[in-house]
Amino acid sequence: MIRAFTKMHGLGNDFVVVEAATDAALPSAAAWRRLADRHTGIGFDQALVILPPRRDGTDAYWRIFNADGGEVEQCGNGARCVAEWLRLAGRTDEAARPLRLESAGGVIAARFDAPGVVSIDMGVPRFTDPAEHSLDLEGETIRFTQVSMGNPHIVLRVPSIDAAPVATLGPALECHPMFPQRTNVGFLEVMGRDAGRLRVHERGAGETLACGTGACAAMAVGRRAGLFDETVTLHLRGGALTLRWPGGDAPLWMTGPATVAFRGEIEPSDLFGD
Repeated sequence: MIRAFTKMHGLGNDFVVVEAATDAALPSAAAWRRLADRHTGIGFDQALVILPPRRDGTDAYWRIFNADGGEVEQCGNGARCVAEWLRLAGRTDEAARPLRLESAGGVIAARFDAPGVVSIDMGVPRFTDPAEHSLDLEGETIRFTQVSMGNPHIVLRVPSIDAAPVATLGPALECHPMFPQRTNVGFLEVMGRDAGRLRVHERGAGETLACGTGACAAMAVGRRAGLFDETVTLHLRGGALTLRWPGGDAPLWMTGPATVAFRGEIEPSDLFGD
């Protein structure tokens, strides 16, 4: 039974991290929603459940549940926090090989650049065909690029993220019929060839202070459009991430912090009572 938890965050994108021997009796969607409530629960953008590895050569399998109780495939900031959790728990042996983590979005590798600073191989960005799309929404034509980082993203270029209608356009696009599985929505402001600013409305969580896969998606979109160099710093509301992508079929690497906020225990009735 899950009881102990670690509260962690990557640039303010916050998580409850728990370990389980099996996923046969994980909390229901309603229970995750109760725990995600910032007034009556613990509060989090996502819950990360660390499970035993399911394939040779990996160190853990992990599942990701949004604050609305829905499960998603991948989470970049969450991956850094899972890697750091495993390091602090003494479950890593980087001298042998990089850490390898599997989720529904696939297997990714992690390395530790310093205590609490993690680099993640987020894999190759996958663009739709065609990547460029537009749709009409309330009389306005919205243009965006669609890309997957193991989970779905669309990226809109905006002149200023401060003026971008994230609170209204983000939810409208997330749930648009064009995206039957819903999508994450990034608003990218290009500052130069090596820097940009980004806000992300996350699927099932709303706008967060940072989104790792969203930053990877935005960097890939800017790089593909010829706007970014191979290494870019993206400034999110919670801080900065460094992204490196040569392009093509090379993997995209993301570097940033993973921080422990506190540890605690969850009452079993909060986990399993509906």
